[in-house]
Amino acid sequence: MNAFTDALGKILDFTTTVNLLGYPFVQEALLAAAALGLVSGCLAPLIVARKMSFAVHGTAELAFTGAAAALLIGIGVGVGALAGAVVAALLLGLLGQRGTERDSVIGAILSFGLGVGVLLLWLNPERTANKFSLLVGQIVGVNSSDVLLLAGCAALVLLVMAFVYRPLLFASVDPDVAVARGVPSRVLTPLFAVLVGVATALGVYTVGALLVLALMVTPGAAAARVTASPVKATVLAVVFAEAAVLGGITLSLAPGAPVSAFVTIISFVIYLVCRVVGTRRLARTSVAA
Repeated sequence: MNAFTDALGKILDFTTTVNLLGYPFVQEALLAAAALGLVSGCLAPLIVARKMSFAVHGTAELAFTGAAAALLIGIGVGVGALAGAVVAALLLGLLGQRGTERDSVIGAILSFGLGVGVLLLWLNPERTANKFSLLVGQIVGVNSSDVLLLAGCAALVLLVMAFVYRPLLFASVDPDVAVARGVPSRVLTPLFAVLVGVATALGVYTVGALLVLALMVTPGAAAARVTASPVKATVLAVVFAEAAVLGGITLSLAPGAPVSAFVTIISFVIYLVCRVVGTRRLARTSVAA
C-alpha cells in the first residue's frame, strides 16, 4: 500500500512535472508525440474499418526489429524502425491480399520480426536503457533531428492520405462494390499498409513497439462507438490520440515511468467511456423507435 501511495504521489507531483516541461528534450518529445497523434488519429478509423488491428501489431514487431538493428550497427533508431516497418507493410500488403490467408501471414511475419529483434538485442550487450525503450517507449532519446524526421514522415503520410482518402474509404466500407466500380484496391491495399507502417514506426520513439496499438487502433475503435460519420470519427480519433499520447508523456515525467503505461491507460479509459456513451445512445434510439 505504501508503494502504491508513493507512486501515486510521484504521478501527482505537478511541481516537478511543470519544471520538467521546461526542458528542451521534453518539448521535443511533445512535438514528436503531437505529430504521431495526428497521423495515428487520421489512420485509426480506416484501420478499424479494414480490420487491420492484428496487422498493426505485426508491423510494430518489424519496426522493433529495424530499430534493434539500427541500435546494433550504430545508426539512427528512427531510420531503422522506419525501414523495418515499411518492409513489414509491403510484405503484409503483398502476401495478405486474400482475406483467408491474411491472419496466417501476419502471424508468420510477427513471430519472425519479434524473434530476430530479440536476437539483435542479445547481440548488443550495451545501451540497455535504449533496448528497453524500444519496447515500452522513452522520451529521453528524442532529439531535434528525430523531430524533423518524424514531422517529415507525418507530413508525407498526411499528404498521401489527402489524395487517396475517398477511394480508400470506399474500399474500406464496401470492398466488393468498390472493386466493381473500378477502385484500384490491389494498389490501395499495399499503399495503405505502407502508410500504416510509417506511422507505426513513428510510435517506436514514444510509445514503444509493443504498445503502439494504443494509438494506432484504440482511438479509432473509440470513435467508432460514438459516431458513424467517417469525418467525425477521424476528428474524434485525432483528439483521442493526442489526449492519450500528450497526456501520457506529461503524467510519466515526474515518476520517470515508461510513457506507454500512461498512454495505454488513457487510451483505454477513453475507449470505455465511448463504449458506454455509444451503448446508451443505441438504447435510447431503440426505445424511441
